[in-house]
Amino acid sequence: MKFIKYLESISHVSIYPMASLLIFTVFFALAAWWAFKADRDMIDEISRLPLGNDAPKNSL
Repeated sequence: MKFIKYLESISHVSIYPMASLLIFTVFFALAAWWAFKADRDMIDEISRLPLGNDAPKNSL
């Protein structure tokens, strides 16, 4: 039996693509809103974190 046959046997399966699209759209909109409204100094500080040399060195 093909995969599509399994999906056809699930009742109301057509709601899953719409729900996933809605979740993605809401997440993307919130991420974009946060990016535009975030404090510029915080964004600059976060962008420099991977390059910072003041991190403690871990030795095993």
